Amino acid sequence: MTNDEIRMTKEIRMTNDENDVLTKVRRALGRPDGVKEAPIPPELPEHIVRLVQSEIGLAELFARRAEENKMHVEGVRVEELGGKVREYLRGEGCKRIAVPKSGFLERLNLVRGLAALGFEVRTWDQMTLDELYDYDCGVTDVYAAVAETGSLVIKSSPEHGRALSLVPAVHVAIVEPKNLVADLVDFFEKLGRDGGGTTIITGPSKTADIEMDLVVGVHGPGKVQIFLLR
Repeated sequence: MTNDEIRMTKEIRMTNDENDVLTKVRRALGRPDGVKEAPIPPELPEHIVRLVQSEIGLAELFARRAEENKMHVEGVRVEELGGKVREYLRGEGCKRIAVPKSGFLERLNLVRGLAALGFEVRTWDQMTLDELYDYDCGVTDVYAAVAETGSLVIKSSPEHGRALSLVPAVHVAIVEPKNLVADLVDFFEKLGRDGGGTTIITGPSKTADIEMDLVVGVHGPGKVQIFLLR
């Protein structure tokens, strides 16, 4: 037999074996003919599915849960943001800053402001992934902030590489009030409408060895600073 014939014989044998297993499972369940239509999942009551029942107080809940996840949250007014970001970056010794190509950050004049103060700032379209490893901090906007879990959601795109929030040792995230969603149900409804790939961030990078000794920041940001706009 040729190699193609041998491979085809193996595939047929595997298919027959799989069918035999499925037939036995169906017979054991009392459904030898299988299910012709997918079952309709039951509707779960809102008070069971949703732990966050109101849009009131989402900023406070998000801040509390994010702090529990070892991320620091500071509420700021828009006019204070530039000064707060510069102060934080200087305090952490960050000199090289990577940012997405973001209309939101441009409207805040954040990139030009940092560059004017001597920081080296480059946007995602001006660098390669390898070059990003030489940067101290990634400053990004976010797609969503989930109050229930205290999570940041970054949506990747050609203008906003997901590595910006995953590679540098420090990640600074700017959250607008409109980014806040109550829970994961609302988040996945939003994502279902918009589509695209996302990264959910629930704190600084963490890892543990076989003895469960937790180490922070080994393969990603050791610090996550969130500025929540009021």
